[in-house]
Amino acid sequence: MVVADNRYDVENDKSSAVSCPQSAHEIGVDHWFQAAFASMYANMLVAKLHNFRGERFLIMGGASLKACYVLFTDDHTMKLPYFTGIAGFACILFAILTPNLSSLRAWLGCSTILSLIYIIVASVLSARDGIKLPPRDYSIHGTISSKIFEIIGASSSLLFAFNTGMVPEIQATLREPCVENMLKALYFQFTVGSVPMFAVTFIGYWAYGSSAPAYLLSSVSGPVWLKAFANISAFLQSVISLHIFASPAYEYMDTKFGVSGGVFEIKSLSFRTAARGGYLAISSLVAALLPFLGDFQSLTGALSTFPLTFILANHMYLVANKDTVSSLQQLWHKLNVVFFSLMSVAATVAAVRLIIGDSSKFSVFADL
Repeated sequence: MVVADNRYDVENDKSSAVSCPQSAHEIGVDHWFQAAFASMYANMLVAKLHNFRGERFLIMGGASLKACYVLFTDDHTMKLPYFTGIAGFACILFAILTPNLSSLRAWLGCSTILSLIYIIVASVLSARDGIKLPPRDYSIHGTISSKIFEIIGASSSLLFAFNTGMVPEIQATLREPCVENMLKALYFQFTVGSVPMFAVTFIGYWAYGSSAPAYLLSSVSGPVWLKAFANISAFLQSVISLHIFASPAYEYMDTKFGVSGGVFEIKSLSFRTAARGGYLAISSLVAALLPFLGDFQSLTGALSTFPLTFILANHMYLVANKDTVSSLQQLWHKLNVVFFSLMSVAATVAAVRLIIGDSSKFSVFADL
């Protein structure tokens, strides 16, 4: 946990605005809002536990770099795995040179600006294409069972994207009153902060229909310099957002092994290089090896986001406040535990099914 004297600007933490996990046609408008509402509610429960007894993406970076590369050359000598490796190296440098959450403050503002650049450019160019293109196909293809599994898997990806696990880490750094300020930040994040992500997703789906790509800038037409600028912004933002997602793990390792100190303090620098560098090097290798690594985001959401963010949050809140909540509230939280437990099982099955299906379609180190 970060020391309480540090002040953290949580309202700038819109950490994954660029990387939308699934195409909108796989989920539907109502599922986006349901994911946002459920995520906000679960994070609110965690935030309210703050004072109990006085005591939270590499392929995206590689894809944006490759999209920028193909704007200026047609030789395709550089493949997607190469760009994934470059993105991984950038993430390693950033993780090593950003020792703790306090040092992220300035970068959060940069992340927001970079996200807005991508969103505005992608939205405007997509809307322009949508006006010019002929009627599109908006239907969801496949059997009923495949649609159900895709929706469940996409929902777990959405919940994974909406939750960074940062609430327990940053709430101790807020000015008093901590709980009230955290709730204000959550309201802002899941209302105003969600609008840009919804906008770019729905505009892209409207413009290209069911053929809309996961990375929107790979399909838009427009000035080369503008698309290159947006791609570089997406790459830089993905580096920052990955660090934000991984920050709870980094903080845990630092606390576990008693590591502290400045950016260039020898012991701290050596530990960060070995621990964080090793983790990101392995992640980069796996991301380059498996072009369908995004499928594992659904599996991660099923196995970690559902249990830790929704099941555990409701259970902890119920246990901590069992003497003060009404019987109706107790029933509500128990129903949440049961519902999200079932969703976790269903999402796991859907994710495994998706991984098995895609593993037969792609070869290792494929250039997508």
